Amino acid sequence: MIEVQGTSPLSGTVKIQGSKNAVLPMMAAALLHEGITVFTNVPRIQDVFCMMGILRFIGCVCRLEDHVLSIDATRVLRAEIPEGYMKAMRSSIMMLGALLARQGRALTRYPGGCLIGSRPIDLHIKALRALGAEITEEKGTICARAERLRGAEIHFPYPSVGATENALLAAVLADGTARITGAAKEPEIQELCLLLNQMGGKIQGIGTDCLTVEGVESLSGAVRQVPGDRIVAGTYLAAALACGGKVQLEGVDPRHMGAVVSAFEDCGGHIKAGEGCLAVSASGKPEAFEIVTGPYPDFPTDLQSPAMAVMAAANGKSRIVENVFENRYRTAAELEKMGADIRICGKEALIAGKGPEPGLCGARVTASDLRGGAALVAAGLAAKGTTVIDGCCHIHRGYEDICRDLSSLGARIRDEGGEKGSISSRIGECAGGI
Repeated sequence: MIEVQGTSPLSGTVKIQGSKNAVLPMMAAALLHEGITVFTNVPRIQDVFCMMGILRFIGCVCRLEDHVLSIDATRVLRAEIPEGYMKAMRSSIMMLGALLARQGRALTRYPGGCLIGSRPIDLHIKALRALGAEITEEKGTICARAERLRGAEIHFPYPSVGATENALLAAVLADGTARITGAAKEPEIQELCLLLNQMGGKIQGIGTDCLTVEGVESLSGAVRQVPGDRIVAGTYLAAALACGGKVQLEGVDPRHMGAVVSAFEDCGGHIKAGEGCLAVSASGKPEAFEIVTGPYPDFPTDLQSPAMAVMAAANGKSRIVENVFENRYRTAAELEKMGADIRICGKEALIAGKGPEPGLCGARVTASDLRGGAALVAAGLAAKGTTVIDGCCHIHRGYEDICRDLSSLGARIRDEGGEKGSISSRIGECAGGI
């Protein structure tokens, strides 16, 4: 559990960890080279440990020293992902495209995921079938085979990040040319494309919703730095806005945070972008504001919960429209334990901020998902008294050490769980509720 003593403003500089959502598909891409690929600035988080477990199970040699990860995929012995890994981390589904491209077959199960709503994988399967894979589904098992993948026209009616990643991983070694329209444009997709091109791939249209992938015979190794995590940066911006202070975030690209910066400026934050950094200054309680989530470059759904925490502490009535996940409002019930006034109606949430009086009050709450847990930390920093957060295994999935980072900014916060545990003991700790 995490214990937070609230109402102390934040001050100082913190370096943002490497991106969870970027490094996981990059690790899957390492499978496509029969040799060694090296990544730097790798976050030491549970999801990275889980992906390392998957790669080791199928025969890769993985070494994580400090924040440098080497993956030797010279020998791949299996094409099956055990059920435990799939339940522990939804992102493991991206191994489907990578295994098909490398082994010509893949056996896996339906993935787990955060309890934030329905996230079907039909677009993943549609894309891989278009590239020539034969896929059968039975009793939660997915069996895919392809003697040789081939380029094809793939259209996504919705810009699914995961489906776009799977299509790219499968198409880069396919015969001929694949054209992906309606592709996701997130910075993490762009980073995957840049990595694959560095390895010898031929991908055009990076940063647009139309990607052209000319298949190549083989890929080579690469050394690449994982970019800073824009969601972690947004979380710390939210924390600073909720409780006030002056904070500088190093190691994040402000160009990828336009919608977040705009929304947080609306609530009274003074945010200045620099070269690879963001500085925020906030005094007093935030003012009411509005967000509407959507695919990049819209406001990211992953920061909706932290934004709600800011709104709960703000002056006035705020509004959220959640257009990505229908069950992303689970954190509202926990914030209400702290005194928040939140009304949910379908996709819309109306938040009557508590302002300076009576304000939020510390309480015992439970994180049910990764970003919701981070939101409760932000709310705890703004609340009077002590907030105790259970279910912190979810937070460890994506935040290397949220207590260390916020403590360095003057927050009174500590992780009462002690050591996070070994890789093997943590795999599947939050299965079914990531």
